[in-house]
Amino acid sequence: MSEEIFLLPDVGEGLVEAEIVEWKVKVGDVVTLNQPLVDIETAKATVELPSPYAGTIVTLHGNPGDVMEVHQPLITFDVGGAGGTKAKAKTSTKPTPTATIDEQVAETTSDEGRQAVLVGYGVANEDGVATRKHRRQGAAPAPVQAPPPAAAAVTSSPGLAPRSTPPVRLYAKQHGVDVAALQGTGPDGLITRDDVERALNGSATPSPSTRVSAPITGPTTTSRFVGREIESWSSGPKEERIPVKGVLRSMSEAMVQSAFSAPHAAVWVRVDATRTVELLESLKKHPGLAGVRLSPLTITALAVCDAARNFPGINSSFDSEAHEVIVRRSVNLGIAAATDRGLIVPNIKGADQLDLVGMASALNVLVEKARAGTTTPNEMIGTTLTITNVGPFGVDAAMPILPPGTGAILAIGQIAKAPWVVNDEVAVRHVVELAMSFDHRQIDGAMASAVLAHIGRFLSDPAPAIIVG
Repeated sequence: MSEEIFLLPDVGEGLVEAEIVEWKVKVGDVVTLNQPLVDIETAKATVELPSPYAGTIVTLHGNPGDVMEVHQPLITFDVGGAGGTKAKAKTSTKPTPTATIDEQVAETTSDEGRQAVLVGYGVANEDGVATRKHRRQGAAPAPVQAPPPAAAAVTSSPGLAPRSTPPVRLYAKQHGVDVAALQGTGPDGLITRDDVERALNGSATPSPSTRVSAPITGPTTTSRFVGREIESWSSGPKEERIPVKGVLRSMSEAMVQSAFSAPHAAVWVRVDATRTVELLESLKKHPGLAGVRLSPLTITALAVCDAARNFPGINSSFDSEAHEVIVRRSVNLGIAAATDRGLIVPNIKGADQLDLVGMASALNVLVEKARAGTTTPNEMIGTTLTITNVGPFGVDAAMPILPPGTGAILAIGQIAKAPWVVNDEVAVRHVVELAMSFDHRQIDGAMASAVLAHIGRFLSDPAPAIIVG
């Protein structure tokens, strides 16, 4: 027997742990190079790890729900024998490369090259050991030992998982839906959450063998909370405890860190956004914008970037160790997104360089990936300015907490009809309330007010700043 140990890789920049969501293999399985092994959830995203070896699974060093430290044993392989081949793309055991996995994959054009990067990145170094430790029950998970050799010899290699994202597969598993039996309606046949929900509603047949039934004593309505179904007030238990881990835990820690380390201040203003509403309606009829999904958030994102160009200090962060203000000349625009797993803030890199169509496309991709749970760790780092849109929830205003490491966040309320004075007469207009929280260490009230007023003027008459060919 020739054994190789696959260490849990750092799939993002500086992550120290990840939770095992679902094993796709079991002890004794014969796996091929790049075959999906496990879904893990980090503080930033859910990631599917491919196999860096071809061989037989000897030990799984953890169970679903366990939180593992980066660079600790995840799977032990037997790569000996005729079928055991070590990955050619194995990296050295020196410290983790500075480029993120997304950057490495982006620089590789061929499918084989991308697979090699993923495999090579998965073979983590042996020198970096995480210092923070967290287990759900305070103890290391019990390794799953291999069966006798004879049993392992007759175990067949499992097939590849159906084409869907890890959160969708987990959602389907929790509700007893066989993903393999579904027809995907997403891009290139991708099985989406909507496909699973259609199966739950009766348009497709879920697997009866995996569904768990329980007596119903009251209304069957349920509500959603960070990826879990919660029974209604009348039919549910007296209380329910929800583990704070993964994205939810990251959000909790980040908000506490920000609230008690950065002195928050805020300004707000009400804006007549009637011309924004009218412009969006006219743009939807523009022949050059057919198929482009536009919304008030698109115009607001352009307004925020325009404000940063005119007031660069708003696009800054405070280095408390060096006692320096870092002003950035490129806007990585964060968009707060509520997902089933909790609040995440992915960002659009270089948002200040985008025009109307580019911004609309970038926002749509960002939102779709957040909902599908496919946001990458690289899309979660480097945010310089943030927008949170509470309008779709029917909320007029909000006073948001700053994402750590940023200087300002803008909250947009719903655009609703309201009385407004126009030329000394009361008229019905489309009104929106804007609120900006900012770090008072590097941004004073004068700058924040000037920025918010600039955004307000942009939304009150956006047409001159938007050129459509």
